[in-house]
Amino acid sequence: MREGILWPLVLTLVGFSLSSFGGGPSIFAPLQHQAVEVQNWVDSREFVEMFAISRAAPGPGSMLVTLIGWRLDGWVGALIATLALFVPSSILCYGVARVWNRYRGHAWHAALENGLAPVGVGLIMAGILAIGQIAGNGVLMWIIAVASAGILLYRPKFSPVLLLCAGAVVFMIAGPGFHA
Repeated sequence: MREGILWPLVLTLVGFSLSSFGGGPSIFAPLQHQAVEVQNWVDSREFVEMFAISRAAPGPGSMLVTLIGWRLDGWVGALIATLALFVPSSILCYGVARVWNRYRGHAWHAALENGLAPVGVGLIMAGILAIGQIAGNGVLMWIIAVASAGILLYRPKFSPVLLLCAGAVVFMIAGPGFHA
């Protein structure tokens, strides 16, 4: 392990792992900030490309960190990045679940659950906005994003793969220089 490269990655991802209310998508905005602007692990274009690959590939979208680890140090970096993101939160969840279930039904328990839900939604929305801003595809991107969200909201069983293909077709027809 190249300590000079991977220790900052491990420290960053362990922090994200332990604070990712709302799941993996809630870390996309701070991950983009760290990976592109603070640590310079990847540039904006590489981040968007890795994000797209992680969303299109089977498995959790937070596998984006695996791709960043791969970029930094090949297989070793990919493995370390993945473990740094998934192991700490898994251990924490196991411990919290054991305690959490003892207090189910108490008023503070329900209040805490209800209070954390909007925090998770806000973090996910921040990730969406961060990815949208660095993708730089303007109005067309936002139209496709809102249309996709609407379709999935009203037709939850609609295939995301079809939406992915439809979005790709729209951008191929619009051309690479389209940013209106």
